[in-house]
Amino acid sequence: MVAATTKTLVLSGYYGFRNSGDEAVLKSILLALEEEGLTSGVDIKPVVLSIDPEWTRRTYGVEAVHRMKIGEVRKAIKNSDGLISGGGSLLQDATGIKSIPYYLGVIKMAQWMGKPTFVYAQGIGPVKRKLFRPLIAAVFRRCDYISVRDAESASLLRSMGLRGGDVQVVPDPVMGLILPESGSGADSPAARASDESERVSAVTEGQTGGASADSSGAALPIVGVSVRFWNPQRTELSQLAEGLSLLCRRKSVHIRFLPFHFPGDDEASRFVMDRLGNVTERGCAVSIAPETEHPQDMLREVSECSLLIGMRLHSLIYAASQNVPLLGVSYDPKIDQFLGRIGSVPVGTAEELDPRILAAEGERLLQEGDVWRKGRASQIAGLKREARVPARRIVEFLRSKG
Repeated sequence: MVAATTKTLVLSGYYGFRNSGDEAVLKSILLALEEEGLTSGVDIKPVVLSIDPEWTRRTYGVEAVHRMKIGEVRKAIKNSDGLISGGGSLLQDATGIKSIPYYLGVIKMAQWMGKPTFVYAQGIGPVKRKLFRPLIAAVFRRCDYISVRDAESASLLRSMGLRGGDVQVVPDPVMGLILPESGSGADSPAARASDESERVSAVTEGQTGGASADSSGAALPIVGVSVRFWNPQRTELSQLAEGLSLLCRRKSVHIRFLPFHFPGDDEASRFVMDRLGNVTERGCAVSIAPETEHPQDMLREVSECSLLIGMRLHSLIYAASQNVPLLGVSYDPKIDQFLGRIGSVPVGTAEELDPRILAAEGERLLQEGDVWRKGRASQIAGLKREARVPARRIVEFLRSKG
């Protein structure tokens, strides 16, 4: 038997911040690279650029270096066989002007050292400052492989002068994330027992709580809710609370808040919880998930839902990957773009969310979940398959180099 070729890849992204969505991106890429490497006879050794290298090493069992210590980053790239940038929304200036120079700078550093560079299923934009556009184009022209997670990102790159054939449109990597095998890692019996204990105490905490089963003793259907702060006036969160309250008048459910990014999403969830009114008196339960160390813990949470109502993009991707009916509340074009890929549209936006429509659509999906799943089965299966394409292309490239 021929020994596998070992290739070291540096991974650059928004890693180590414990944002469940971005950590899920990292875990998805790591799993895809490992799987494709095994298939091709290439032993992939990842080195992750992280804001918290120790936590990243402990959580994923990979080597990590501090993303802001340039000497460590330079050394990691120098000793590597290539650099992956992505996924996630790295090259955008909506949240500030530092992201684009940082992520382009890391890619450029690798290119100066003569290392292959790969863009992995990124969401590009918005890029409001014109000075960034030629910089992105110049760096991307020297990349050995470019993939983006939606057609809009590809179109934006074409408007910057990149040829369409140089950019591959693929799903978000998280569509390929799977639940761990029972009894190992994030799904160990100890982890499940701990989670159940925390879930029970969350249900009975303060004004939350209520029945966890209906009058017949059957468990209540779980409605997962992923929210974040966006509008300064918090109008969308107040409207969401009203919609959830209306849903509880129509049907007894267990409303389970799922914070993807601590502490912000936890605070946003509790903001909504405080405005739900007396839903527990109508036979509904309310709880909030604890902070999770591993993205697959949150994936398991979502898999147990009968319906997911989400603002966070990756809450919706988690739901789709687990065939959980979903309702998206859009605050960013990336939400609309993903929903469009599975044949859906937002139930509302951060600017306009009708509580009555939210409640009616929620009730409908709880009743017609099988219809939703059957109608999107082929689309979701296709997205799962395509999510592994960037890893395959990168491993093939490395193998061709010997």
